[in-house]
Formats: sequence, C-alpha cells, structure tokens
Amino acid sequence: MIDHAYWIVLMPILASFIIFFFGRFFPMKGAELGIASMGYCLIHSLYIFGTVAGEPGFTSELSITWFRFGIFETQWGFLIDGLSALMLVVVTLVSLLVHIYSLSYMKDDPRFKRFYAYLSFFTFAMLILVVANNFLQIFIGWELVGLASYLLIGFWFEKTSAANAGKKAFITTKVGDLGFFIALMMIFSLLGTLNFDQVAARVSENLISPTVAGIIALLLFWGAVGKSAQVPLHVWLPDAMEGPTPVSALIHAATMVAAGVYLVARTYFLFEHAPFALEAVAWTGGITALLAATMALVATDFKRVLAFSTVSQLGYMMLAMGVGDKVAGMFHLTTHAFFKALLFLAAGSVIHATHENDIRKMGGLSRKMVWTFITFAVALWAISGLWPMAGFYSKDLILEATLNSHHYVLFGIGVFVAFLTAFYMTRLFLLVFVTDPRNPEIYNHAHESPPSMVLPLMVLAVLAVFSGLVFEYVIPIHKLLELPMSAESAAMAEEAVHHVWPVWAVPALSTVVAAGGILLAFLFYVKPVFSPQRLAEKFRPVHTLLVEKYGFDEFYLAFLVKPLDMLSVGLAKLDYRVLDQLGVDGTAWLTERFSRMNAWFDRVIVDGLVDFWGALTQAGGSIARLVQTGWVQNYLLFFVLGFAALMAAQLRLTVTDILMLFKGF
Repeated sequence: MIDHAYWIVLMPILASFIIFFFGRFFPMKGAELGIASMGYCLIHSLYIFGTVAGEPGFTSELSITWFRFGIFETQWGFLIDGLSALMLVVVTLVSLLVHIYSLSYMKDDPRFKRFYAYLSFFTFAMLILVVANNFLQIFIGWELVGLASYLLIGFWFEKTSAANAGKKAFITTKVGDLGFFIALMMIFSLLGTLNFDQVAARVSENLISPTVAGIIALLLFWGAVGKSAQVPLHVWLPDAMEGPTPVSALIHAATMVAAGVYLVARTYFLFEHAPFALEAVAWTGGITALLAATMALVATDFKRVLAFSTVSQLGYMMLAMGVGDKVAGMFHLTTHAFFKALLFLAAGSVIHATHENDIRKMGGLSRKMVWTFITFAVALWAISGLWPMAGFYSKDLILEATLNSHHYVLFGIGVFVAFLTAFYMTRLFLLVFVTDPRNPEIYNHAHESPPSMVLPLMVLAVLAVFSGLVFEYVIPIHKLLELPMSAESAAMAEEAVHHVWPVWAVPALSTVVAAGGILLAFLFYVKPVFSPQRLAEKFRPVHTLLVEKYGFDEFYLAFLVKPLDMLSVGLAKLDYRVLDQLGVDGTAWLTERFSRMNAWFDRVIVDGLVDFWGALTQAGGSIARLVQTGWVQNYLLFFVLGFAALMAAQLRLTVTDILMLFKGF
C-alpha cells in the first residue's frame, strides 16, 4: 500500500471535483463522498504509519517525470518516511472529524455543497505538501493551501469582515511566500536540483557555504513565518476566525499553520548547516509565543482567544526547532493538532448552541452542554501541559531542549508562556462554562449539539489524553522521526544528554506554573479575590496595548497600507492623466487629426489630379471622336487637307501665301 500512497492525495481532489460539479445529485449534496474519501485516506495513512513505525528509519520514494527542460528533469514525487507518515495521519484524521462535524454545523448553509468541495480541496492541498519529495512540489502544495484557505476563510463573503479576512490572510501569507520562492530559485541555481535528498547530499558535501545555506534557510523560514503566523506576519490568523468554525479547526490544527512548521522540519538539513539561522528561528518562536499569549489575556471573542493560543503554540514549535530539537517541535505539532482541533470544535458547539461569540455574555453552560463541557475541560488540561495529557509530554520536551541548549532567556519565556496559557485558557473555560449565566436569553437558548458534532469531540478528547503517552512510550516519536543528524546536531544532542539538570526538574516546574495559572484564574473569576476590571483600570496603558494587539495592524495600516494606497492612487492618476489622457488619448487625437489631413490630401490633391487627367483624356477623346464620322467623302476631304498641309509645309508656304494663291484662282 505504500507504493500506492498517491491515492491518499488523489482521493480528496477527486471527491472535491465530483462534489463541486455533481454534488446536487447526491442525497447529502456530496458530503457523504467527502467523508468516505477521507475515511479511506485515514485508513491508508494508518497502514503506512504502522509500517513506518515498525521500521525506524524507513524511507520510500516514488518519482514520476513531470517535464524536462534542457538537461534538467522535474519530477512529481511521493516521499514516505517517519515525518510524512506522521503528518498523513494527523491531516487525514482531523480532516475526517471536521468533515463529520460539519454535517450538522453547516447543514442549513445555502452553499453546503461548495463548502464540502472546498474542504476536500483544502485537504488535498495539504497532502500534496506533506508527501512532496522536492521543493517545487512542496511549493505548489504551499500555494494551493493558501488558495484553499482564502476560499474558506472568506466563505461567507457577503459579510464584509469575512471578505476582508480572506484577503488579509491571502496577502499576508504571500509576503512570506516571496521568501520561499526566492529560496527555491537559489537552491536550483546553486545546486542544480530541487529533490530533497539530492539537495541534502550536496549541502553535506559543502557545495554551498554555511552562510549561503543560512540565507536560503532564513528565506524558507520567512515563508514559514507567513504560513505559521509568526511575528511579524501573525496578524492574519486572528481575523481568519471569520470563516466557519470547522474551517478554523482544520486551519489551526492540521493544515495551513502546520505547513510552516513542517517546512522547517523537512528542510532542517539547511538550518543545521547554518547555526545562525536556527538562532533566528528560536528567538522568533519565543517572541511569538510570548506576544500571542499576552494578547489572549484580554481577548473576548471565543474563537480569537483560541486563535491567539494557536499563534503562541506555534511559537513553541518554532522555539523547539530553533534550539535544535526537531522531534520536540513535531511532537508538539502532533499533540497540539488534537487538542486544538478539540478546542475549536467545542467552541463551534457552543457558538452553534448560543449564536454568540462574546464570552462575556456566556456562563453556566456546563449545565446545558455536558459533553461539550467535559471535552473542553480535557482540552484545557492538555493545552495547560498537565499530566497525563498529551501537552504535558510535548511541551516539557520543548522546555527541556531549550534549557539544555543554554538559551536561558528563551527558557524563561517558555515557562512564563506556560503560566499564561494555563491562565487565559482557564479564564475562557470559567467564563463560558462555570460562572453564573450573564445573559439569561443566551443561557435558556443553549442546548447540547447533535451526535455528529459530539462524536468528533469525544474522539479528539481521547487523543488529547493518550496521544502523548503513545508517542512517549508505545511508539517513541524520536524513533519514528529518526533521521541522520549533522555533526552540529549530534554535538548538541550529546551535550544535552550529559547536562546536569535533573530529569524531573522541568516537568515539575512546568506543572507548578500551569497549576499556578489555573489557580490564579479561579481567584479572578470564581472566587473574587482579585478584580479583572480593577487590574485593567490600574494598568490601563498595558491593557490598551494588549487590546490593540501591540498596534501591529495600526502600524501596517499607517506605514504600509496607507502609503501604498496613496502610491496606488498617485500611480492611478499618473496612468489616467498622463499615460492614458496625454499618452494614449493624446496620441490617438494626433493620429486622428493627421488621418484627417491625410484624407483631405488624398481626396483633394491625389484624387483631384487623377480626376483632372481623366477629364482631360475624356475631353481629348470627345474631340477626336468628332472626326470619326464613317463618311468616305469626309475622309477624302481630310486626306486632301492633310496633303495640302504637307505640301505647304514642304513648299514652306505661309497661310498668307495660301490665301493669296486662292485669290488668284
């Protein structure tokens, strides 16, 4: 089945095509086809995962020639190893659950068929990216993911906010994509290939210097900054909440934002060759994790709190990559996919039941939505990093890697972010489910979601509990992702093994800070020991700064968007008034006037001369025609006159002589 892994990619795009064009003929408008295709993809992916997990270091590659140009050949390839097998399971599993969940969530939407077509297309795009064995193919999948996200974020395009959010996501990520494209061109021009294995081999042979490798790595990372919403290109992700909640779950858990982290992991051989690039990744991740966590503290929109949480957790993943532990980053990507999908789908369950996003208007929903309450509590426990949930193992592995790499400031940031995460997620949980209802109308209207929405929540809750244990003890993720390490990474790993920190130190510290964050949230929102309003009033400038999200949007508006708008207006005026009116229209006016003059000259002078010679010829012909009478007598007379004229000429007689001669007669 590994040799036929391409069916995992083909099934979603076939389903998307059929749903889009023929979905109206299906009983469920094509939703059943999307679910069936994703069910097949998950089963096939699980088989591949089982095979790869049983053989550490397993790699299988299938390449099909796409096109040739000169001596170069471009291939369409499928690379199956531990990294791609893990991502196949994550993507297909979350996508299948989102497909099932959407049956009830989107059932009344007038574009239900189109939604499922887009959803299958989105999964196809991510799978193309995951199984790629070369830079060109991963870039194609990368761009298709961006297109699919634009279509789904702006799915309710009749809302101005949704249309703007789709454009913002598309344009912002394209800023990062430019770096990716430049890196791709540099790789091909310098190394003559785009195949991952061939590029890695040539880099290891030092065919490019560490500085050049670092530049390429940073350009690739710039692409990842856009897709994975790292500072400063994180601004699109909170606004992406304008799309349907199932889309948010898929984007935040297993597709678009995961693509950037996956790209760094897949091209890690370039980053290892240039330590300064890893340093940039680490600090970007740490700063992103901190800023996003602080912004989540004051957010009041249910989904935006989770969006800031996603940005923060992605920062954790990049931090792990930057300090030299790719396995920790991918481990957290995997566990995060499960509990973040659970959080978003639980949020969708609440929004579906209350028709409200503002958490300040909720409260007491634990009594109305028991299963949603329980599964959300599991996700809260997991994202807070408390034992035995999945987040406990993956987050602590990141903190340990950061500490052992001697990045003590980043380690402090990571620990503080763990505290903030536990606090703002508990705040969200308490305001929605535990505290007294603050809007009786919303509370009375609330009800538990239908089984098609609750079942995915339960499956994800189980994964949020046990996936960390599985990848820690049953299928060790470090063996699953076992790949040859560079000398630099091997040295870092060796140093980490012999570090003096006790094994229990980091887990104990992270547990204490997470518990402290949860306890502090209870003291703020359940036991009114502290007042959030008073605290916000006391630190009004800080609170305003957080509410305004550090002014990133305002900065871009003031220094990028508005100047570019002004430049565009100026160029438009230049185009209209100078190029169009003076250049194009002026040239047209001159051409038209010159054409009129040319027409007059042609009509009056040229045609007049032609007509004159024609008239002259006609007049001469008319005169000549007078002598053509047909009478013999006339011809004889003309003959005699002509003969007489010749004789006169011969005799040199003048007219007077001739007249005198006639007088003599």
